[in-house]
Amino acid sequence: MDLDDIKQILNLVREHDLAEFELERDGLKVRIRKAGREVAFVPQVAPPPMLAALPAAAALPAAAPAANVTPGPGAEADSVDLGVIKSPIVGTFYRSAEPGAPSFVEIGDVVKKGQVLCIIEAMKLMNEIESDCDGEISKIYVENGKPVQYGDRLFAVKVA
Repeated sequence: MDLDDIKQILNLVREHDLAEFELERDGLKVRIRKAGREVAFVPQVAPPPMLAALPAAAALPAAAPAANVTPGPGAEADSVDLGVIKSPIVGTFYRSAEPGAPSFVEIGDVVKKGQVLCIIEAMKLMNEIESDCDGEISKIYVENGKPVQYGDRLFAVKVA
């Protein structure tokens, strides 16, 4: 891997607004994690992989927004808009940062845009899922520790 490859990866991270990216190839492990507006490059030497490495094109993830909010089915007609926060990735859903810690949100909690609602673990990476709107949590669709697929409903929010 040379400097041009690293620049290309950084451009892909910026272009697709990824929060974190990890690639392991030929015993070299590269992890790029966005913190605020800066992108950190952390090279790590990893032991040789036990399985055959994926081709580079297959290792690059497709773009995914942090969370999708769409009007939920059966939205009430009395000016209460319901938004549905959907999973932007495949992984394992966690309601708290660690076992035994309080949940990020509960039904009835008022949330602000950008507030962390849950974590989805994908390939050993913890991805914080944030609210795309201000409102009140009216439903939590997924149980803690359960797998989720791309597009699965996570939360229903009464939009303020």
